[in-house]
Amino acid sequence: MHTKTIKELSVLLHSKAITATELAQHFLDRIEKSDLNAFLHVDRALTLAQAAEADARLAAGTATPLTGVPIAHKDIFVTQGWRSTAGSKMLANYVSPFDATVVEKFQQAGMVTLGKLNCDEFAMGSANENSAFGPVKNPWDKTAVPGGSSGGSAAAVAARLAPGATGTDTGGSIRQPAAFCGITGIKPTYGRVSRFGMIAFASSLDQGGPMAQTAEDCALLLNAMAGFDERDSTSLPPELGGVDEDYTRELGQPLTGLRIGVPKEYFGEGLSPDVESAVRAALAKYVELGATLVDISLPNTKLSIPAYYMIAPAEASSNLSRFDGVRYGFRAEGYKDLQDMYRKTRDQGFGNEVKRRIMVGTYVLCHGYYDAYYLKAQKIRRLIAQDFEKVLNGPDAVCDVIMGPVAPTVAWDLGDKSDDPVAAYLADIFTLSTSLAGLPGMSIPVGFGAKERPVGLQIIGKHFGEAKLLNVAHAYQQATDWHTRAPAGI
Repeated sequence: MHTKTIKELSVLLHSKAITATELAQHFLDRIEKSDLNAFLHVDRALTLAQAAEADARLAAGTATPLTGVPIAHKDIFVTQGWRSTAGSKMLANYVSPFDATVVEKFQQAGMVTLGKLNCDEFAMGSANENSAFGPVKNPWDKTAVPGGSSGGSAAAVAARLAPGATGTDTGGSIRQPAAFCGITGIKPTYGRVSRFGMIAFASSLDQGGPMAQTAEDCALLLNAMAGFDERDSTSLPPELGGVDEDYTRELGQPLTGLRIGVPKEYFGEGLSPDVESAVRAALAKYVELGATLVDISLPNTKLSIPAYYMIAPAEASSNLSRFDGVRYGFRAEGYKDLQDMYRKTRDQGFGNEVKRRIMVGTYVLCHGYYDAYYLKAQKIRRLIAQDFEKVLNGPDAVCDVIMGPVAPTVAWDLGDKSDDPVAAYLADIFTLSTSLAGLPGMSIPVGFGAKERPVGLQIIGKHFGEAKLLNVAHAYQQATDWHTRAPAGI
Protein backbone atom coordinates (compact mmCIF):
# COMPACT_ATOMS: atom_id res chain seq x y z
CA MET A 1 0.00 0.00 0.00
CA HIS A 2 2.84 2.40 0.73
CA THR A 3 3.84 2.62 -2.94
CA LYS A 4 0.43 3.97 -3.94
CA THR A 5 -0.24 7.64 -4.59
CA ILE A 6 -2.87 9.60 -2.70
CA LYS A 7 -5.17 9.39 -5.73
CA GLU A 8 -4.76 5.61 -5.87
CA LEU A 9 -5.33 5.22 -2.13
CA SER A 10 -8.48 7.31 -2.37
CA VAL A 11 -9.87 4.95 -5.02
CA LEU A 12 -9.07 1.90 -2.90
CA LEU A 13 -10.68 3.39 0.20
CA HIS A 14 -13.86 4.43 -1.58
CA SER A 15 -14.16 1.05 -3.29
CA LYS A 16 -13.81 -0.64 0.14
CA ALA A 17 -10.73 -2.57 -1.06
CA ILE A 18 -8.98 -1.39 2.10
CA THR A 19 -10.06 0.36 5.28
CA ALA A 20 -8.61 3.54 6.74
CA THR A 21 -7.67 1.59 9.87
CA GLU A 22 -5.74 -1.02 7.90
CA LEU A 23 -3.98 1.71 5.96
CA ALA A 24 -3.05 3.66 9.08
CA GLN A 25 -1.70 0.54 10.77
CA HIS A 26 0.40 -0.25 7.70
CA PHE A 27 2.07 3.17 7.73
CA LEU A 28 2.50 3.21 11.51
CA ASP A 29 4.34 -0.11 11.29
CA ARG A 30 6.64 1.31 8.62
CA ILE A 31 7.33 4.42 10.69
CA GLU A 32 8.19 2.29 13.71
CA LYS A 33 10.88 0.44 11.75
CA SER A 34 12.39 3.53 10.11
CA ASP A 35 15.83 4.86 11.11
CA LEU A 36 15.61 8.20 9.24
CA ASN A 37 14.61 10.30 12.29
CA ALA A 38 11.86 11.83 10.17
CA PHE A 39 9.16 11.65 12.86
CA LEU A 40 9.32 13.46 16.20
CA HIS A 41 6.05 12.26 17.70
CA VAL A 42 3.79 9.35 16.82
CA ASP A 43 0.75 8.33 18.86
CA ARG A 44 -0.77 5.11 17.55
CA ALA A 45 -3.97 5.46 19.61
CA LEU A 46 -4.70 8.98 18.32
CA THR A 47 -4.05 7.95 14.72
CA LEU A 48 -6.22 4.84 14.88
CA ALA A 49 -9.04 6.83 16.50
CA GLN A 50 -9.01 9.18 13.51
CA ALA A 51 -8.88 6.19 11.16
CA ALA A 52 -11.97 4.71 12.82
CA GLU A 53 -13.81 8.02 12.29
CA ALA A 54 -12.76 7.98 8.64
CA ASP A 55 -14.05 4.43 8.21
CA ALA A 56 -17.39 5.53 9.67
CA ARG A 57 -17.60 8.38 7.17
CA LEU A 58 -16.71 6.05 4.30
CA ALA A 59 -19.40 3.61 5.41
CA ALA A 60 -21.99 6.38 5.76
CA GLY A 61 -21.25 7.83 2.32
CA THR A 62 -20.21 11.24 3.71
CA ALA A 63 -16.55 10.96 2.76
CA THR A 64 -14.50 13.43 0.75
CA PRO A 65 -11.87 12.31 -1.81
CA LEU A 66 -9.23 12.51 0.96
CA THR A 67 -11.14 10.71 3.73
CA GLY A 68 -9.07 7.92 5.24
CA VAL A 69 -5.85 8.91 3.47
CA PRO A 70 -2.91 9.25 5.91
CA ILE A 71 -0.90 12.46 6.21
CA ALA A 72 1.90 13.70 8.46
CA HIS A 73 2.51 17.28 9.54
CA LYS A 74 5.70 19.28 9.75
CA ASP A 75 6.25 20.06 13.41
CA ILE A 76 5.79 23.76 12.76
CA PHE A 77 1.98 23.33 12.66
CA VAL A 78 0.44 23.13 16.12
CA THR A 79 -1.71 20.09 16.87
CA GLN A 80 -3.93 18.90 19.68
CA GLY A 81 -2.68 15.64 21.14
CA TRP A 82 0.65 15.52 19.34
CA ARG A 83 3.57 17.63 20.57
CA SER A 84 4.32 20.84 18.66
CA THR A 85 8.02 21.55 19.07
CA ALA A 86 9.14 23.46 15.95
CA GLY A 87 12.24 21.28 16.20
CA SER A 88 13.39 23.24 19.25
CA LYS A 89 14.31 22.49 22.85
CA MET A 90 12.37 25.67 23.63
CA LEU A 91 9.12 23.79 22.90
CA ALA A 92 10.29 20.24 23.58
CA ASN A 93 7.20 19.16 25.54
CA TYR A 94 4.66 21.68 24.31
CA VAL A 95 1.21 20.38 23.37
CA SER A 96 -1.08 22.96 21.78
CA PRO A 97 -4.65 23.42 23.03
CA PHE A 98 -5.82 23.96 19.43
CA ASP A 99 -5.08 22.83 15.88
CA ALA A 100 -3.55 24.97 13.16
CA THR A 101 -6.03 25.86 10.41
CA VAL A 102 -4.18 23.60 7.96
CA VAL A 103 -4.44 20.65 10.36
CA GLU A 104 -8.08 21.46 11.03
CA LYS A 105 -8.89 21.56 7.32
CA PHE A 106 -7.34 18.15 6.69
CA GLN A 107 -9.25 16.68 9.61
CA GLN A 108 -12.47 18.14 8.23
CA ALA A 109 -11.63 16.37 4.97
CA GLY A 110 -11.27 13.12 6.93
CA MET A 111 -7.53 12.63 6.57
CA VAL A 112 -5.72 10.58 9.21
CA THR A 113 -2.74 12.13 11.00
CA LEU A 114 0.26 9.82 11.33
CA GLY A 115 2.32 12.15 13.50
CA LYS A 116 4.67 15.14 13.55
CA LEU A 117 7.71 15.50 11.33
CA ASN A 118 11.21 16.66 12.15
CA CYS A 119 12.34 20.06 10.85
CA ASP A 120 15.06 22.64 11.26
CA GLU A 121 14.53 24.57 14.47
CA PHE A 122 11.80 27.17 13.89
CA ALA A 123 12.16 26.33 10.17
CA MET A 124 15.61 27.96 10.01
CA GLY A 125 17.93 25.95 7.80
CA SER A 126 18.61 24.30 4.45
CA ALA A 127 19.61 20.82 5.57
CA ASN A 128 17.45 19.73 8.54
CA GLU A 129 20.62 19.58 10.63
CA ASN A 130 19.49 22.39 12.94
CA SER A 131 16.82 20.36 14.72
CA ALA A 132 17.29 20.03 18.48
CA PHE A 133 16.28 16.39 18.04
CA GLY A 134 18.99 15.43 15.57
CA PRO A 135 19.26 15.53 11.79
CA VAL A 136 16.99 13.71 9.37
CA LYS A 137 18.67 11.30 6.96
CA ASN A 138 18.02 11.36 3.23
CA PRO A 139 16.40 8.02 2.27
CA TRP A 140 18.29 7.97 -1.05
CA ASP A 141 21.61 8.10 0.80
CA LYS A 142 21.64 8.12 4.58
CA THR A 143 24.95 9.97 4.60
CA ALA A 144 23.28 12.94 2.87
CA VAL A 145 21.06 15.74 4.14
CA PRO A 146 17.38 15.66 3.09
CA GLY A 147 17.25 19.43 2.65
CA GLY A 148 15.50 21.86 4.91
CA SER A 149 13.67 23.07 6.71
CA SER A 150 10.94 20.59 5.70
CA GLY A 151 13.43 17.73 5.55
CA GLY A 152 11.37 15.41 7.72
CA SER A 153 8.38 15.90 5.43
CA ALA A 154 10.39 15.23 2.27
CA ALA A 155 12.17 12.19 3.73
CA ALA A 156 8.90 10.69 5.00
CA VAL A 157 7.24 10.95 1.59
CA ALA A 158 10.33 9.72 -0.28
CA ALA A 159 10.70 6.73 2.07
CA ARG A 160 6.96 5.99 1.70
CA LEU A 161 6.38 6.51 5.42
CA ALA A 162 3.47 8.77 4.48
CA PRO A 163 1.75 9.33 1.12
CA GLY A 164 1.64 13.07 1.74
CA ALA A 165 2.94 15.66 4.17
CA THR A 166 2.67 19.33 5.00
CA GLY A 167 5.66 21.61 4.73
CA THR A 168 6.38 25.30 5.01
CA ASP A 169 8.41 27.44 2.65
CA THR A 170 9.99 30.70 3.80
CA GLY A 171 12.89 30.85 1.36
CA GLY A 172 12.69 27.46 -0.35
CA SER A 173 11.95 25.04 2.47
CA ILE A 174 9.40 23.01 0.52
CA ARG A 175 11.08 23.12 -2.88
CA GLN A 176 14.67 22.38 -1.85
CA PRO A 177 13.98 19.30 0.33
CA ALA A 178 11.54 18.05 -2.32
CA ALA A 179 14.37 18.31 -4.85
CA PHE A 180 16.93 16.65 -2.58
CA CYS A 181 14.58 13.74 -1.82
CA GLY A 182 13.11 13.23 -5.29
CA ILE A 183 9.47 14.12 -4.56
CA THR A 184 6.99 16.82 -5.60
CA GLY A 185 6.28 19.90 -3.49
CA ILE A 186 4.58 23.23 -4.08
CA LYS A 187 4.79 26.59 -2.35
CA PRO A 188 1.53 28.42 -3.11
CA THR A 189 1.13 32.15 -3.64
CA TYR A 190 1.76 33.98 -0.36
CA GLY A 191 -1.54 34.21 1.52
CA ARG A 192 -3.20 31.23 -0.17
CA VAL A 193 -2.74 28.93 2.85
CA SER A 194 -3.54 30.10 6.37
CA ARG A 195 -0.67 30.75 8.74
CA PHE A 196 -2.91 30.50 11.80
CA GLY A 197 -1.34 27.92 14.11
CA MET A 198 1.88 27.82 12.09
CA ILE A 199 4.72 28.72 14.44
CA ALA A 200 6.13 31.89 12.90
CA PHE A 201 9.62 32.41 11.53
CA ALA A 202 9.28 35.32 9.06
CA SER A 203 5.68 36.45 8.80
CA SER A 204 5.89 38.15 5.40
CA LEU A 205 7.47 35.05 3.83
CA ASP A 206 6.20 31.91 5.59
CA GLN A 207 3.78 29.85 3.51
CA GLY A 208 2.46 26.34 4.02
CA GLY A 209 2.15 23.86 1.18
CA PRO A 210 1.80 20.15 0.34
CA MET A 211 4.46 17.56 -0.45
CA ALA A 212 3.69 14.23 -2.13
CA GLN A 213 4.82 11.84 -4.84
CA THR A 214 3.00 13.54 -7.70
CA ALA A 215 1.66 16.90 -8.85
CA GLU A 216 -1.84 15.40 -8.92
CA ASP A 217 -1.52 14.45 -5.25
CA CYS A 218 -0.32 17.96 -4.40
CA ALA A 219 -3.35 19.40 -6.20
CA LEU A 220 -5.69 17.20 -4.15
CA LEU A 221 -3.99 18.26 -0.91
CA LEU A 222 -4.02 21.94 -1.87
CA ASN A 223 -7.76 21.67 -2.50
CA ALA A 224 -8.19 20.89 1.18
CA MET A 225 -5.62 23.19 2.77
CA ALA A 226 -5.98 26.46 0.84
CA GLY A 227 -8.58 29.19 1.34
CA PHE A 228 -9.34 32.34 3.29
CA ASP A 229 -9.03 32.27 7.07
CA GLU A 230 -10.27 35.26 9.05
CA ARG A 231 -7.98 34.26 11.94
CA ASP A 232 -4.90 34.99 9.82
CA SER A 233 -4.30 38.66 9.00
CA THR A 234 -2.08 37.68 6.06
CA SER A 235 -4.67 35.33 4.54
CA LEU A 236 -5.97 36.58 1.22
CA PRO A 237 -9.66 37.56 1.36
CA PRO A 238 -11.95 36.28 -1.42
CA GLU A 239 -11.83 39.52 -3.38
CA LEU A 240 -8.02 39.28 -3.55
CA GLY A 241 -7.76 35.63 -4.50
CA GLY A 242 -8.46 33.81 -1.25
CA VAL A 243 -11.23 31.68 -2.70
CA ASP A 244 -11.76 27.94 -2.64
CA GLU A 245 -10.54 26.49 -5.92
CA ASP A 246 -10.25 23.14 -7.61
CA TYR A 247 -6.52 22.91 -8.21
CA THR A 248 -7.02 19.77 -10.29
CA ARG A 249 -9.11 21.62 -12.87
CA GLU A 250 -6.34 22.06 -15.43
CA LEU A 251 -4.74 18.62 -15.07
CA GLY A 252 -4.55 16.89 -18.43
CA GLN A 253 -4.51 20.08 -20.51
CA PRO A 254 -1.98 20.02 -23.39
CA LEU A 255 1.14 22.16 -23.15
CA THR A 256 1.05 23.28 -26.76
CA GLY A 257 1.99 26.95 -26.92
CA LEU A 258 3.30 27.11 -23.35
CA ARG A 259 6.11 29.66 -23.11
CA ILE A 260 8.81 28.66 -20.61
CA GLY A 261 11.16 31.38 -19.42
CA VAL A 262 14.71 30.18 -18.80
CA PRO A 263 16.61 32.76 -16.68
CA LYS A 264 20.27 33.12 -17.64
CA GLU A 265 21.04 33.91 -14.00
CA TYR A 266 20.01 30.37 -13.02
CA PHE A 267 22.55 28.71 -15.31
CA GLY A 268 25.76 30.56 -14.54
CA GLU A 269 28.71 30.13 -12.25
CA GLY A 270 28.09 27.86 -9.28
CA LEU A 271 25.62 25.51 -10.94
CA SER A 272 26.93 21.94 -10.87
CA PRO A 273 27.19 20.27 -14.30
CA ASP A 274 25.23 17.21 -13.10
CA VAL A 275 22.30 19.37 -11.98
CA GLU A 276 22.40 21.45 -15.16
CA SER A 277 22.39 18.31 -17.31
CA ALA A 278 19.27 16.92 -15.64
CA VAL A 279 17.46 20.27 -15.79
CA ARG A 280 18.36 20.81 -19.45
CA ALA A 281 17.06 17.33 -20.27
CA ALA A 282 13.77 18.17 -18.55
CA LEU A 283 13.48 21.39 -20.53
CA ALA A 284 14.05 19.41 -23.73
CA LYS A 285 11.23 17.05 -22.74
CA TYR A 286 8.93 20.07 -22.33
CA VAL A 287 9.79 21.13 -25.86
CA GLU A 288 8.75 17.65 -27.03
CA LEU A 289 5.45 18.19 -25.19
CA GLY A 290 4.75 21.34 -27.18
CA ALA A 291 6.29 24.10 -25.11
CA THR A 292 8.66 26.83 -26.31
CA LEU A 293 11.77 27.94 -24.43
CA VAL A 294 12.38 31.67 -24.07
CA ASP A 295 15.63 33.14 -22.76
CA ILE A 296 14.91 35.69 -20.03
CA SER A 297 16.80 37.69 -17.44
CA LEU A 298 16.04 38.20 -13.76
CA PRO A 299 18.88 40.66 -13.10
CA ASN A 300 18.35 41.09 -9.38
CA THR A 301 18.56 37.37 -8.58
CA LYS A 302 22.03 37.81 -7.09
CA LEU A 303 20.62 40.28 -4.56
CA SER A 304 18.06 37.83 -3.22
CA ILE A 305 20.46 36.29 -0.68
CA PRO A 306 21.51 39.54 1.04
CA ALA A 307 17.94 40.88 0.91
CA TYR A 308 16.43 37.69 2.32
CA TYR A 309 19.03 37.38 5.07
CA MET A 310 18.20 40.90 6.23
CA ILE A 311 14.40 40.63 6.09
CA ALA A 312 13.88 37.09 7.40
CA PRO A 313 16.14 37.42 10.47
CA ALA A 314 14.59 40.79 11.30
CA GLU A 315 11.13 39.22 11.35
CA ALA A 316 12.47 36.21 13.25
CA SER A 317 13.94 38.49 15.89
CA SER A 318 10.49 39.95 16.48
CA ASN A 319 8.54 36.68 16.29
CA LEU A 320 10.83 34.69 18.56
CA SER A 321 10.85 37.29 21.31
CA ARG A 322 7.74 35.56 22.68
CA PHE A 323 9.85 32.59 23.77
CA ASP A 324 11.18 33.92 27.04
CA GLY A 325 10.39 31.21 29.60
CA VAL A 326 7.50 33.13 31.13
CA ARG A 327 4.28 31.87 29.60
CA TYR A 328 5.03 28.48 28.06
CA GLY A 329 7.86 26.30 26.83
CA PHE A 330 11.32 25.77 28.27
CA ARG A 331 12.52 27.75 31.30
CA ALA A 332 16.11 27.64 32.52
CA GLU A 333 16.89 26.85 36.13
CA GLY A 334 19.17 28.66 38.55
CA TYR A 335 18.44 32.25 37.51
CA LYS A 336 18.95 35.27 39.76
CA ASP A 337 16.24 37.60 38.50
CA LEU A 338 13.88 38.13 35.58
CA GLN A 339 16.55 39.40 33.18
CA ASP A 340 18.82 36.51 34.10
CA MET A 341 15.95 34.09 33.45
CA TYR A 342 15.42 35.60 30.00
CA ARG A 343 19.12 35.31 29.14
CA LYS A 344 19.58 31.76 30.38
CA THR A 345 16.30 30.50 28.93
CA ARG A 346 17.05 31.83 25.46
CA ASP A 347 20.69 30.77 25.62
CA GLN A 348 19.84 27.20 26.61
CA GLY A 349 16.56 26.87 24.70
CA PHE A 350 17.64 28.10 21.26
CA GLY A 351 20.15 26.40 18.96
CA ASN A 352 23.08 28.16 17.31
CA GLU A 353 21.38 28.90 13.98
CA VAL A 354 18.34 30.44 15.67
CA LYS A 355 20.57 32.57 17.90
CA ARG A 356 22.57 33.66 14.86
CA ARG A 357 19.48 34.84 13.01
CA ILE A 358 17.99 36.57 16.06
CA MET A 359 21.24 38.48 16.54
CA VAL A 360 21.42 39.49 12.88
CA GLY A 361 17.77 40.49 12.88
CA THR A 362 18.05 42.53 16.06
CA TYR A 363 21.11 44.29 14.66
CA VAL A 364 19.49 45.32 11.37
CA LEU A 365 16.45 46.68 13.23
CA CYS A 366 18.56 48.80 15.58
CA HIS A 367 18.39 52.57 15.41
CA GLY A 368 21.03 53.69 12.96
CA TYR A 369 21.04 50.44 11.00
CA TYR A 370 17.36 50.14 10.07
CA ASP A 371 17.64 52.47 7.06
CA ALA A 372 21.01 51.13 5.96
CA TYR A 373 20.05 47.45 6.04
CA TYR A 374 16.40 46.52 6.62
CA LEU A 375 14.80 49.32 4.63
CA LYS A 376 17.26 48.88 1.78
CA ALA A 377 16.55 45.14 1.72
CA GLN A 378 12.84 45.86 1.38
CA LYS A 379 13.55 48.14 -1.58
CA ILE A 380 15.58 45.38 -3.22
CA ARG A 381 12.68 43.01 -2.57
CA ARG A 382 10.50 45.31 -4.65
CA LEU A 383 13.04 45.25 -7.49
CA ILE A 384 13.14 41.45 -7.42
CA ALA A 385 9.34 41.31 -7.63
CA GLN A 386 9.43 43.72 -10.56
CA ASP A 387 11.83 41.43 -12.42
CA PHE A 388 9.23 38.65 -12.29
CA GLU A 389 6.38 41.03 -13.06
CA LYS A 390 8.10 42.22 -16.22
CA VAL A 391 8.56 38.78 -17.78
CA LEU A 392 5.33 37.17 -16.52
CA ASN A 393 2.68 39.91 -16.45
CA GLY A 394 3.90 43.20 -17.87
CA PRO A 395 3.06 44.60 -21.31
CA ASP A 396 6.24 42.97 -22.57
CA ALA A 397 5.58 39.61 -20.88
CA VAL A 398 7.38 36.85 -22.71
CA CYS A 399 6.60 33.69 -20.75
CA ASP A 400 3.84 31.84 -18.92
CA VAL A 401 6.04 30.02 -16.41
CA ILE A 402 9.71 30.10 -15.44
CA MET A 403 11.90 27.02 -15.06
CA GLY A 404 15.35 26.29 -13.73
CA PRO A 405 17.19 24.35 -11.04
CA VAL A 406 15.95 24.29 -7.45
CA ALA A 407 19.45 24.23 -5.98
CA PRO A 408 22.97 24.56 -7.41
CA THR A 409 23.95 21.04 -6.32
CA VAL A 410 22.41 17.77 -5.25
CA ALA A 411 22.14 17.06 -1.51
CA TRP A 412 25.44 17.41 0.29
CA ASP A 413 26.79 15.08 2.97
CA LEU A 414 25.64 15.38 6.56
CA GLY A 415 27.95 17.76 8.40
CA ASP A 416 29.57 19.21 5.26
CA LYS A 417 28.29 22.75 5.83
CA SER A 418 27.64 22.67 9.57
CA ASP A 419 30.62 24.95 10.28
CA ASP A 420 29.97 27.28 7.35
CA PRO A 421 26.44 28.73 7.54
CA VAL A 422 27.09 31.14 4.66
CA ALA A 423 27.75 28.18 2.33
CA ALA A 424 24.34 26.76 3.29
CA TYR A 425 22.72 30.17 2.69
CA LEU A 426 24.20 30.28 -0.82
CA ALA A 427 22.43 27.01 -1.64
CA ASP A 428 19.14 28.97 -1.56
CA ILE A 429 20.09 31.27 -4.45
CA PHE A 430 17.43 29.95 -6.87
CA THR A 431 14.51 29.76 -4.42
CA LEU A 432 14.74 32.95 -2.38
CA SER A 433 13.65 35.40 -5.06
CA THR A 434 10.37 33.53 -5.62
CA SER A 435 9.58 33.77 -1.92
CA LEU A 436 10.51 37.45 -1.75
CA ALA A 437 8.09 38.09 -4.65
CA GLY A 438 5.32 36.00 -3.06
CA LEU A 439 4.98 33.86 -6.19
CA PRO A 440 3.97 30.19 -6.37
CA GLY A 441 6.77 27.76 -7.10
CA MET A 442 7.25 24.03 -7.06
CA SER A 443 9.82 21.28 -7.46
CA ILE A 444 9.47 18.05 -9.38
CA PRO A 445 12.03 15.25 -9.72
CA VAL A 446 13.79 15.17 -13.09
CA GLY A 447 16.72 12.81 -12.65
CA PHE A 448 19.83 12.11 -10.63
CA GLY A 449 23.19 13.77 -10.26
CA ALA A 450 26.38 13.09 -8.33
CA LYS A 451 26.34 9.99 -6.11
CA GLU A 452 22.95 9.11 -7.65
CA ARG A 453 21.21 11.78 -5.58
CA PRO A 454 17.96 13.35 -6.91
CA VAL A 455 17.74 16.55 -8.94
CA GLY A 456 14.68 18.79 -8.88
CA LEU A 457 13.28 21.16 -11.52
CA GLN A 458 11.82 24.41 -10.21
CA ILE A 459 8.68 25.74 -11.89
CA ILE A 460 7.61 29.30 -11.02
CA GLY A 461 4.28 30.82 -11.99
CA LYS A 462 2.20 33.95 -11.78
CA HIS A 463 0.38 34.93 -8.60
CA PHE A 464 -2.60 32.59 -8.15
CA GLY A 465 -1.28 30.40 -10.97
CA GLU A 466 -1.09 27.16 -8.95
CA ALA A 467 -3.52 25.24 -11.16
CA LYS A 468 -1.43 25.97 -14.25
CA LEU A 469 1.80 25.09 -12.44
CA LEU A 470 0.35 21.78 -11.28
CA ASN A 471 -0.76 20.92 -14.81
CA VAL A 472 2.66 21.80 -16.22
CA ALA A 473 4.22 19.46 -13.65
CA HIS A 474 1.56 16.79 -14.20
CA ALA A 475 2.11 16.75 -17.96
CA TYR A 476 5.81 16.08 -17.45
CA GLN A 477 5.07 13.33 -14.94
CA GLN A 478 2.67 11.70 -17.37
CA ALA A 479 5.50 11.53 -19.90
CA THR A 480 8.32 10.45 -17.54
CA ASP A 481 8.77 8.16 -14.55
CA TRP A 482 11.21 10.04 -12.29
CA HIS A 483 8.44 10.68 -9.75
CA THR A 484 7.79 6.93 -9.45
CA ARG A 485 11.38 6.11 -8.46
CA ALA A 486 11.87 5.14 -4.83
CA PRO A 487 15.03 4.72 -2.75
CA ALA A 488 16.52 1.21 -2.52
CA GLY A 489 14.74 -1.05 -0.08
CA ILE A 490 11.55 0.98 0.00
